[in-house]
Amino acid sequence: MSKRRQFLSLASAALVGSMMLGGCMGTPPDKGGGAADTSAPSATADKGLETKTINLGFVPILEAAPLVVAVEKGYFAKHGLDVNLTKQASWPAARDNVVLGSKGGGIDGGQWQLPMPQMISEGAITDGKKVPMYILAMLMSQGNGIAASNNIKGANLTVDLKKSAGFFSDFSKKEGRKFRAAYTFPKANQDIWIRYWLAAGGIDPDKEVELLTVPSTETLQGMRNGTMEAFSTGDPWPSRIVKDDIGYLPAITAQIWKSHPEEYLAVRADWVDKNPKATIALIKGLIEAQQWMDKAENRSEVAKILSSRKWYNTPVAVLEESIKGQYLIGADRKPETDPAMGPLYWDSDRGVISYPYKSLTLWFLVESLRWKFYPGTVDTIAQAKAINDKVTREDLWIQAAKELGLPAAQIPTSSSRGKETFFDGVVYDPENPQAYLDSQKIKK
Repeated sequence: MSKRRQFLSLASAALVGSMMLGGCMGTPPDKGGGAADTSAPSATADKGLETKTINLGFVPILEAAPLVVAVEKGYFAKHGLDVNLTKQASWPAARDNVVLGSKGGGIDGGQWQLPMPQMISEGAITDGKKVPMYILAMLMSQGNGIAASNNIKGANLTVDLKKSAGFFSDFSKKEGRKFRAAYTFPKANQDIWIRYWLAAGGIDPDKEVELLTVPSTETLQGMRNGTMEAFSTGDPWPSRIVKDDIGYLPAITAQIWKSHPEEYLAVRADWVDKNPKATIALIKGLIEAQQWMDKAENRSEVAKILSSRKWYNTPVAVLEESIKGQYLIGADRKPETDPAMGPLYWDSDRGVISYPYKSLTLWFLVESLRWKFYPGTVDTIAQAKAINDKVTREDLWIQAAKELGLPAAQIPTSSSRGKETFFDGVVYDPENPQAYLDSQKIKK
């Protein structure tokens, strides 16, 4: 038998064997570990994309859930995009990987705390190396909390720290050191939330508290061994601290600012500029995933998908409570079961969550001004606005939404969501950010 005929014979036998094996084994399970999901969107891939692949990074907290769901439920694939979504060891690792880019073995973008994309663009957190990025969509609202150790359970801290006047100074006198509060990355979302909480209660976070950076995966152990008294991070970590009876929840961020901006999808500008059609496909897949997972009847399935070792490696029960907004608030563990206080992925009383309002992405830069996070980069409101206008791409979201055929009522017509009011009565008017800054009694 000639070599060619021998090869064809072997190939034919392998194909038949494969078909028989497939028939014996049946339909394989989906990536989430359950039975194949016949409700997943069919592949109606948009033809003519400049590329079919993108490498994105994520950190295993609820903000990343829309990216995971869009991969697992086939929403990205529906629009012709193969998204390689990889877990990042930490926020610094994600930052370093996006500087490398996929060509250098890193990532093209992914999930970010703000103002990380703006500051990566300016080189402020990348040792001066400027890597322009675009913010494409908000991933989630709310879903974050401030947990406190059981060691200070007697203080019964709440969202309003004015009710605990004297606690922090008394703590320092008793322990011989400052109260320690932690977050996962400095000068970004979770640092800002704990600073706002403390300052609203009359506590200067730069003078009366020791602030620490601790990776989210070290949260539980850190709280157990007394590394910190409080921790600001995204769920499921705060809920897990309560579930494991390591601590309690003085506050959730929904109490601080209802329907607040949280983390965002941002991608390197060079990737977006080179692949405009693929970028729109990416946003389309994300939007559809957010719409699907925001429905109450789908939340249990979301928890099951996220729980796998590949994604969050967290018990389904913990994730299900977090994703449904079922909290136990305070030292007395008062139940909070209103879904509107939990994670929001699409709809809210302030409109569509996914839309990257410039008024909201600007707020993180205004807070950076308040605490003098980035001297030489963000020193004025004018600088903040200029940076924000370069990075936040509302136009791309609008194009994706229109191509999806979203109702006009779901496509914002303004870059501002209007005035925002915090739990302490402070108002942020995007038309006058300086007035917001001036109204803050505690700042640097």
